[in-house]
Order: sequence, then structure tokens, then C-alpha cells
Amino acid sequence: MIRIIIALIIFLFVMAVSPFLIDEKGYILIAMGNTTIELTVLSAGIMLTLLFIALIISLKLLRGGLNFSFGTWNKLAFAGQRRGIANFNKGLAAYMLEDYSQAEELFAKSAIPSKRKQSAYLLAASASAKLDLNSNTNHYLALLEKETIKLKDVGLESVIVNIKLLMNQDKAETYAKARALIDENHKQIGHDARLLALEIDLCIIEQRFAQAVHYLTAARKEKTITDETVQVWEQLAYYGSFDECIKQHDSNTLHDNWNGLSRKVKQREAVLFAYCRVLAENEVIEPLNKLLVPLFKKSPSSDFLKQIRNLPIKHADELIAIVQKQLHKNVHNGKWLSCLGHLALKSGQYSMAEKAFGSLIKLEDEEYGKQYDRQDLQALAHVHSQQGQYQAADAMWSKASTL
Repeated sequence: MIRIIIALIIFLFVMAVSPFLIDEKGYILIAMGNTTIELTVLSAGIMLTLLFIALIISLKLLRGGLNFSFGTWNKLAFAGQRRGIANFNKGLAAYMLEDYSQAEELFAKSAIPSKRKQSAYLLAASASAKLDLNSNTNHYLALLEKETIKLKDVGLESVIVNIKLLMNQDKAETYAKARALIDENHKQIGHDARLLALEIDLCIIEQRFAQAVHYLTAARKEKTITDETVQVWEQLAYYGSFDECIKQHDSNTLHDNWNGLSRKVKQREAVLFAYCRVLAENEVIEPLNKLLVPLFKKSPSSDFLKQIRNLPIKHADELIAIVQKQLHKNVHNGKWLSCLGHLALKSGQYSMAEKAFGSLIKLEDEEYGKQYDRQDLQALAHVHSQQGQYQAADAMWSKASTL
């Protein structure tokens, strides 16, 4: 553009100067119909120069006016959206600062003007859920559902958050809604560990234990799901499945269910103790002893024996005999003394239990170190209560409360 201007100025300058060089004024004749205009080259050059300058000034003014008008229109037209985005960002800050009441208000206010309805309603529902305002949460989820109907792909993450918010309300109607959402996205369960985890949780809540057990195979292969979480699921799902078998059918069906499991699954402690608990609760003693006696003879770990003491075994004579043999080898073994005390307590042999727990506590004074825990002291307090020794029981309860 600058080159064109310079070339035009040079051209006009040459036209203006050339008549003086040849000592002739030079004329330009412009004829338009019956109208004739006669100009000298100098005057024509001056006029064209002034016209060109006027054209440049006009373009500058027009351009500035357009920029001003478009800028003003943009400010007026998008002012609401900018305020909405500002409120949305403030809501995020409030949410991060755990000011959930303020966050909920800002997200709800910013949803429409910011044109971020899906995110705003989802975050508003999450904020209200933190405040246990279930009615507000359901309101935002309903608004979110209306928005997601319009979209072809709402994103699996949004669905997962929605399901979590529904399940956290711990109500039958919200569980039903969560089930509907999971079923709509059922094909994604095998591809997303988060949705798989929610499916297992919901199956356990709905007492669909067989289905939960089915999904546990996939859960064990997921690297993002911890083994501790899988163990909790195994304990709940297999206990429910075994308990369902014996209540709806009989002990033979329960036995067949156990035998139908793979050897690898049977060796998982959560599954083993779920089965043992159902046997103990229903006093199916022979299969229980058949399962535990070999394990007792192998000198199991302290953690294993601590789980044994939680089983309600009312007929534990065979197990007690094995424990006593282990104590004959080492009378100062704290894990076996604790196990003996709990087995004797559960089977109603209070004198034996008192002696076992007493020996366990004395180990601390004999420089073997403290090998008892709060549950041992609470069990001894219960033994004293059953024997009418209430003062001793109170002393044990007080000591247990300090641990």
C-alpha cells in the first residue's frame, strides 16, 4: 500500500512539473456528454491529490466508526455471558475452598448466561450433595438430564458423577435412577473401571450378590482398583451369596456353591472367611472344622487368627484342642493365647477364656512385650461379666478404652 501511494505521488509530481520543463502549461480536457471541463495539468494534479487525501481520511474515519460500533455491540451483546463466566469461575474457587453453599449459588446463577449448563448443573449438584441438600441435588440433576437429552455425547465422566451423586443419597428411588443410568451405559462397564466399581457397589446394595461376584473377576484385573477395595467387595458379595444359598436352599447347596469356586478364589481370605462366617452362624460345624483344622495345623499368621476370633463359632472343641497343642510348644505365644481365649468365649467356656486372656496380659510383665489389643481386653471384660465379676469387668472396659 505504501509503495502504491509513493508511486502515485511521483506520478502526480511528474505531471505537475513536466509542463514547466517544456515551457507549456499543458491542458487536460474532460468531456462528459454536453459538459466539457478544461483543466491545466497543475490544477488537475492538485485536485487529484486533495481528492486522494480526502479519500484516505474518509476511509480512516469509516474504519474507526465500524470498529467502535462492533466493539460497542460486542460489549452489550456478550456482557451477560461474561458475567456468567465470571460467576462460574468464582463458583469453582468457592468449591475448592469448600464453601459449598456459595459455590452452589454461583453455579446455579451462571449456568444459563455462561452457556456451560452441563458443567454448572453438575457442579451445583455436587456442592449441594456436600451439604446433604438432597432436594437441591435432585433438582440440579433433573435440569442436567434435560440438557443431556439435547446432546448426542455427554461424556462418560458426567454420567459417572451423576451416578455417584444419586447413590450417595442412600434412598431407594435414587438407587433406581442410578441403576437406570448404569444400564443405559452398560456396554462401557467392561471398558471403564470407575463404572465397573459403581456397578459392583450398586449390585451389593441391591443384594444382587451373584451379579456382584460375576463382576469381581474383571475387578481383580483392573490396575486402578486396589486389592483392599476388592477384598471388601469379596467379603460382602460372597457372604451375601453364601448366606442366600443356605437360607433359600440348604447347607448342601451352600457346599456345592463353595466347591464350584476355583482353587485360586478359595484361597483368598475374604472369600474363605465369608464362607466360614455363614457356616458358623448356621452352626454347620463339620464342614467348618474340615476347612479350618488343616489351616490351624500349619501355624497361620497373627492376622489370620485375628479374623478367626470374629467368627461366632459356638462348637469349637476340635479347634481348641489344636490351639492347646500349639501352646504346649510355646506357652508364651500371644497369638495362640488370644485365639484360645476368643474360641473359649464364643463356645461358652468362660473359665478357660479367663485363664487364656489372663496369661496373655501377663506376658507384658514377663518381658515378652504387650501382645494383646483392645478386642482382647473387651473379650475378657465380657468373660468377667458372664461370671458375675462386674468390678473386674469395669476395670477391663476402662483399660480397653485407653488403647
